[in-house]
Amino acid sequence: MRAMNAKMINEWKNWLLVYKFALDEVNTKLEILNEEFQFIHNYNPIEHMKSRLKSPESIISKLHRKGLEVSLENARDHIHDIAGIRIICSFTTDIYKIIDLLSRQSDVQVLKVKDYIKEPKPNGYRSAHLLILIPVFLTDRVEQVPVEIQIRTVAMDFWASLEHKIYYKFDSEVPRSITDQLKNSAELIDLLDKRMLAINEEVSEYKKDEPEPSPFRF
Repeated sequence: MRAMNAKMINEWKNWLLVYKFALDEVNTKLEILNEEFQFIHNYNPIEHMKSRLKSPESIISKLHRKGLEVSLENARDHIHDIAGIRIICSFTTDIYKIIDLLSRQSDVQVLKVKDYIKEPKPNGYRSAHLLILIPVFLTDRVEQVPVEIQIRTVAMDFWASLEHKIYYKFDSEVPRSITDQLKNSAELIDLLDKRMLAINEEVSEYKKDEPEPSPFRF
């Protein structure tokens, strides 16, 4: 890969600022939704979030893999995961709740939804992926910026993290015995997610019968 000179690095970093602003916008939206949900329902659908902005080197490497000329225009038009957010939830129902809440925001345009929970990847991977457009208001213009959002349960995230480490260690050539174990583990994790959700729903039914606490406590 051709090395980037200082001028080129600065040019790409300046261009990436708008993606950083888009991440800030989406993070703020998610934090507000989570806090409001806590206030109304006394419950947080989001356990934690992590944002990621691709580096210029990573973007250029991906352009090469796609067989595309290295340019800002090609990066903007062909790479849609430059800005990414991973949301971790306790239960699968939280995942669909967040998708619904985000989709109903008037300034959020949902471009694509990939539901790998209902239809897992062949290796067992489960998660929900969204590609959205978010407006970023700059001094002289408004830019619609794509942001990729991945939403998983804690258990799904644990599996995905382990799978990533294994593929990195084996340089993608993972022995069949290990891939079989990974897929089997993914099915066990799916069963665990469903069981934990059922327990949570049963607990919620018990809570319905509890008297409301007095608003005045001294």
